[in-house]
Amino acid sequence: MPPKRIAVIGAGVSGLGAIKICLEEGLEPTCFEGSHDIGGLWRYEEKAKSSRPSVYESATSNTSKEMTAYSDYPFPDHFPNYLHNSRIMEYLRMYVQHFHLLKHIQFLSKVCSVRKRSDFSCTGQWDVIVETAGKQKSYVFDGIMVCSGLYSDPFLPLQNFPGIKRFKGQYIHSLEYKNPEKFRGKKIVVVGIGNSGTDLAIELSHVASQVFLSTRRGAWIWNRVWDNGMPVDTVLFTRFNAVLTRFYPTFLINRWAENKLNARFNHDVYGLLPQHRFLSHQATFSDDLPNHIISGRILIKPNVREFTETSAIFEDGTEEDLDVIIFATGYTTFSFPFLENNSTVLDSQRSMFKFVFPPQLEKPSLAFIGILQPVGATIPTSELQSRWAVRVFKGLNKLPSVSGMMDDIRKKREKIEKEFLNNPRDTCRVQYVDYMDEIASEIGVKPNLLSLFLWDPKLAKDIFFGPCTPYQYRLQGPGKWAGARRAILTQRERIIKPLRTRTLSHDQPPYSVPFWLKSICAVLLFVLTLIIIKG
Repeated sequence: MPPKRIAVIGAGVSGLGAIKICLEEGLEPTCFEGSHDIGGLWRYEEKAKSSRPSVYESATSNTSKEMTAYSDYPFPDHFPNYLHNSRIMEYLRMYVQHFHLLKHIQFLSKVCSVRKRSDFSCTGQWDVIVETAGKQKSYVFDGIMVCSGLYSDPFLPLQNFPGIKRFKGQYIHSLEYKNPEKFRGKKIVVVGIGNSGTDLAIELSHVASQVFLSTRRGAWIWNRVWDNGMPVDTVLFTRFNAVLTRFYPTFLINRWAENKLNARFNHDVYGLLPQHRFLSHQATFSDDLPNHIISGRILIKPNVREFTETSAIFEDGTEEDLDVIIFATGYTTFSFPFLENNSTVLDSQRSMFKFVFPPQLEKPSLAFIGILQPVGATIPTSELQSRWAVRVFKGLNKLPSVSGMMDDIRKKREKIEKEFLNNPRDTCRVQYVDYMDEIASEIGVKPNLLSLFLWDPKLAKDIFFGPCTPYQYRLQGPGKWAGARRAILTQRERIIKPLRTRTLSHDQPPYSVPFWLKSICAVLLFVLTLIIIKG
């Protein structure tokens, strides 16, 4: 039987992983990429295009390299822990070359239409129309992997800002921002305190006359550099912490996190104290914001009530003269114009089983990859989704019944509505370790802590107390990688190497979990793993 032909839409970080996983499972992928190169959002381009968002020139990752890597291809040990976009592109090109992916990508190829074939209920096949160099061509595929990204079209809610049309200065969406040079000497307000808005305000403050950062609800600000100078995700995203969160009530976790962040700087004093608790909405990453506030380079302001010809009037009644307005108001989610308007393909609520499979398709031959908001890195979550999807395409894994999938979707929505704010970004938000384990369990690649504790206690200790790096999901089961154990045991070395450019004579204990706590918890590891397995 010839291998199944799979269409991969998009050659960003999710699409590249999907191509590689298809090849790994013996499928025949063809990737259609609308632009001239790989990388998607991470490929910097000097001129902004509304149809293809890309990062600004100075953009750096908010997740560290060990937590961001593909599961069988660690970043080089000399790469910094947090990566400039050019380093991420370098890594992606290395990945493409190492696994020979380029020959499977068709560039400058826009997917115009994805439709079920007339015999779909029997074959699960799709008619795909692709436009290249002004000419359209039809294809037939056995499966579709949509890797076009969660955010595509900029969200610019001008209707919420009275007077914006009479403002005589310049206003842009953050999508159009690339570097600060043309804003030198200007008075600027950045509307929105997400990661991009905060980064832009900080960068602009070095050249602008004054920068104002306007926020409607405030934000919790956490930093990339955590205890003992370690990357924050390597300290917090551990199985040990995941177990603790199951037993600790939410209000205690919120109290701990908020006290921790307020110990760095008082969010109330700095005008940033949000109206929500820490776990209720995505926090903002910024190591530099408090420094720029305390030095007066950035002034925090409430929401804009209205704009005049030359100024902004804020909800507290203050008015500031302005030259430029930058709306860092995000992107519209779930934009798939190429998909047919059919409720079995994607219903009005964008229902997806575990954020991957439309639950009402007659055949599970369509998967959405990377269309979620992990509290963590996108690369490993989307890669694991691809590993599950291709096994479903091949018939090696079965999905629950339609009612079973819809029930799971309903429960997740109720949980999200209960725990998070009513915000589009939070509707597809997942906790990194929990979600990775959930998908890994579907394909049998979740680490077996009980077995590891008995036969490889050194590895078990690093898996339980250390960062939940993607390599853990290559230790066993389909796609097992011989280098996974070594990658886990040497991850601390790769974290430290780019930092220790002046060699010291002593070493520090790993990760910031105290040794006495490790000793006590090691004794309890056996009991805890039994609880986890039975749970």
